[in-house]
Amino acid sequence: MKTYGLVGYPLGHSFSQDYFTKKFAAENIDAQYLNFQIEDIALFPEKVLTTPGLAGLNVTIPYKQKVMQFLDEIDETAQKIGAVNVVKIIGGGSEMRLRGCNSDVVGFENSLRPLLKPCHTKAFILGTGGASKAVRYVLEKLGIDYQFVSRNADAANNILSYQQLTAELIENHKLIVNCTPLGMSPKTDACPDIPYSAIGADHLCFDLIYNPETTLFLQKAKERGATIKNGLDMLIGQAVRAWEIWNE
Repeated sequence: MKTYGLVGYPLGHSFSQDYFTKKFAAENIDAQYLNFQIEDIALFPEKVLTTPGLAGLNVTIPYKQKVMQFLDEIDETAQKIGAVNVVKIIGGGSEMRLRGCNSDVVGFENSLRPLLKPCHTKAFILGTGGASKAVRYVLEKLGIDYQFVSRNADAANNILSYQQLTAELIENHKLIVNCTPLGMSPKTDACPDIPYSAIGADHLCFDLIYNPETTLFLQKAKERGATIKNGLDMLIGQAVRAWEIWNE
């Protein structure tokens, strides 16, 4: 039996495990999908790579960048992004090779594109983790100017702090993408600290979180008349692409 799985910490409810377990059952695929919740990426070789029949992995928070040190090769797109969320296992035993790829870009672009309007020329990317790198890649591809926002400002790397966000800046950036875990279940009472009063009907607010369906970030944006989108379609899109990568 082939084994696939998700590497991250903490994992809790796993969309990927539900998705692939149902897929394997529906299509009579002799495979299983496991959650590999490891507290430290240093445990990756011991706790993950020794699993019998290992055929492919998904990688999530907080290891999309840290996992790269264990890979034998990284495809061109993932190299440009600087983050990996899919690992293809080639061979096994002492001959095993790990190839890093990124399917987040496909999921995000296909989910975002239908919602874009001519006014969405500037974006704020909230957070600077692995997922934000895929968002940046897509925005560059689409010709949308972007600015990262994090807890600490870093002018050299085009990063503003949340404290620097003014109402005027929010008004001028009609696309806001939350790449942080703020608001994710079970801590649903949290949200990024931005001037929500400056959000209006022309804004598109996208949250990579899918659980809950409407985060506090999206709820506040919706109350201001913005178009909102959660991360479920992106997750489905990246899962479909991950399966293609594992079977190429």
